[in-house]
Amino acid sequence: METKKQQPTQKPRSKGVSAMIVVIGCAIVAHLFFYLVAGAPSNFDEKGHPLNANILGTLFQGGFVIPIVITLLLTVLVLSVERFFALNRASGKGNTAKFVMNAKAKLEAGDIAGASKLCDEQKGSVANILKAGLIRYSDVEKIADIHNDEKAAMIQKEIEEATTLELPYLQQNLSVIATISTLGTLMGLFGTVLGMIKSFGAMGQEGAPDSTALAVGISEALMNTAMGIGTGACAIISYSYFSGKVEDITNAVDEVGFAIGQTYTTLHGGLSK
Repeated sequence: METKKQQPTQKPRSKGVSAMIVVIGCAIVAHLFFYLVAGAPSNFDEKGHPLNANILGTLFQGGFVIPIVITLLLTVLVLSVERFFALNRASGKGNTAKFVMNAKAKLEAGDIAGASKLCDEQKGSVANILKAGLIRYSDVEKIADIHNDEKAAMIQKEIEEATTLELPYLQQNLSVIATISTLGTLMGLFGTVLGMIKSFGAMGQEGAPDSTALAVGISEALMNTAMGIGTGACAIISYSYFSGKVEDITNAVDEVGFAIGQTYTTLHGGLSK
């Protein structure tokens, strides 16, 4: 008869920072910056044109799309900082690769208590998952009359369940960053098109083209292009970096999960007595 599973004595996993709250906060900051800082009268001359080499005044001429793109850029930066600290916590206190190597050595030696102690010292997602497998390891040893390869499968299932609980935390907000990698570029392109429409409108007037309107339209187009490309590039870099870290953690989980299953099969060959 199967014994009741012991529950790992670990604190509930934090859900992390909500992307919606981050987006709203960044939108407020972006619009305040755009209208109060970039749009300040000190950035323009008496005719309303940006002062020579004044970046903020030129940015303000980019139009209403600019604060939207700034919102996306700030969101990427904030979520990147959040993921940096979150994934560092998930990696644990020490080097993950060294922890996996030491844990595998303990398992191969049959030192389950030593492996459990390593988990308590390391903490983090990999240690939490391995600890759940070790607790299940102790449980299945008390089950009689089933093959040990079945017990190893039960341990593996426990590790998979623990991984399922940890994985959403590791991947949280990465989908938002991935979306912004495309959306930022598209919003920049949208602003570029609006600026070009204004430019062609100024050139299409009868008589001499309105040079001021033409310059404003070109400025709006170029500022939106630059901001959109920059935002998309930052999002792609951030997503690639943190996806790689998540993959490293999941690979470590697979490695220790396989090791604990193999250890049980090796140390408990044959039919349970």
